[in-house]
Amino acid sequence: MNNAPENGAVHDNLADDVAVNQDDDLLENAEGEEQTEPPRPEGTEWYVIHSYSGYENKVEKNLKHRIESMGMSDRIFQVVVPTEEEVELKDGHRRTIERRVFPGYILVEMVLDEDSWYVVRNTPGVTGFVGSGSKPTPLRPDEVDKILKRMEAEAPKIKVSFKVGEKVRIVEGPFEDFMGSVDEIDLDRGRVRVLVNFFGRETPIELDFLQVERA
Repeated sequence: MNNAPENGAVHDNLADDVAVNQDDDLLENAEGEEQTEPPRPEGTEWYVIHSYSGYENKVEKNLKHRIESMGMSDRIFQVVVPTEEEVELKDGHRRTIERRVFPGYILVEMVLDEDSWYVVRNTPGVTGFVGSGSKPTPLRPDEVDKILKRMEAEAPKIKVSFKVGEKVRIVEGPFEDFMGSVDEIDLDRGRVRVLVNFFGRETPIELDFLQVERA
């Protein structure tokens, strides 16, 4: 029996598979290239601008609009209001809020020249650049990294209303209504160690933040 046609078909199939795989690789490479941000031009740095406290988000929106409408996206790249998530304990409930890390300040990544300075400085709500005298001072790279990583933190910080040494009252659990003093606060675990007086002796008790309140 002659197997030549079958072998030819196998070779054709292999060739088709190779071509498809090559096309897939080219597509993946193209997609990867599209996702890569173009390098910033020389002279790009991060600066800090002042605004009125409470108006940071409005200033951010105004500045982004001016960058687009005035064609400055090739010199002003990012406008960031540094924020972080925080868990607030109030009336026995947990509530996650977004808190501004530096109230009244906004970060801008830009190439500083007369035109870009004018666009930023004359944005409604901006009161000036941070710097010595009239010259804006750029942030150091390590300062920028620290701020951005703080914003990207997955676990929100827990805000508590009591401090070490303060008197608190236990509001939940087998020791409800007992009074004690805060001995240690573990923000990572959301736990607090309270020293409670039992028969004239201070005994440490570990509790959840929600189980205590300031006396």
